[in-house]
Amino acid sequence: MRILLVEDDRDLGPAVAMGLRNEAYAVDLAATRGEAEELLCANDFDVVCLDLGLPDGDGLELLRRLGTDPHLRPPRRVIVLTARDAVDDRVAGLDSGADDYLVKPFDFAELAARLRALARRADVREAVLAVGDLRLDAAAHRAWRGGTELELTAREFSMLRYFMHRPGEVLSTEEILEHVWDAQADPFTASVRVILSRLRRKLGEPGPIATVVGAGYRLEAP
Repeated sequence: MRILLVEDDRDLGPAVAMGLRNEAYAVDLAATRGEAEELLCANDFDVVCLDLGLPDGDGLELLRRLGTDPHLRPPRRVIVLTARDAVDDRVAGLDSGADDYLVKPFDFAELAARLRALARRADVREAVLAVGDLRLDAAAHRAWRGGTELELTAREFSMLRYFMHRPGEVLSTEEILEHVWDAQADPFTASVRVILSRLRRKLGEPGPIATVVGAGYRLEAP
């Protein structure tokens, strides 16, 4: 899952972004509305975590534009993270298109739980995936092959989840970088090959992820 975190607090933004990355999310961080708009014009995000009090404009206006501006790629879900705790503010945020509203200060564990709940609400298929003898529970952060549970790192789990969302499709290295890593990833890095090699080793034989020469990789779907 790729997340855009829009937060201008210099301490809170990086701390939340690091926590989300540790939860196996790919996270891009924007400190202003302008930076957020640039990223939303160029990338597809599953979730936007949006602060409302931004230095160059109200995040509420950006929230309203997500459903109407043809230049912005609307995310699947939006969760507002803000210090505005009045009932009228909550109503305005939800009526403007937010799927959830979390008031600062908040505990990171609650944010992580709300993101998992949004994933389940967005699409039941995201919560529990099954491809052949592979099964993945996104909410519990567990995966199995056959009856054996797989011991995966956060990045390996995120990569397997991405493949399982697109069984039978050929995924290029660039696509995997786009959805499993964030904008800070080096497009020329060998990280995809390294993580994929480790994931294949843990999946065992026969290997379910095939290399398509010159094109990318494919999770074989029975």
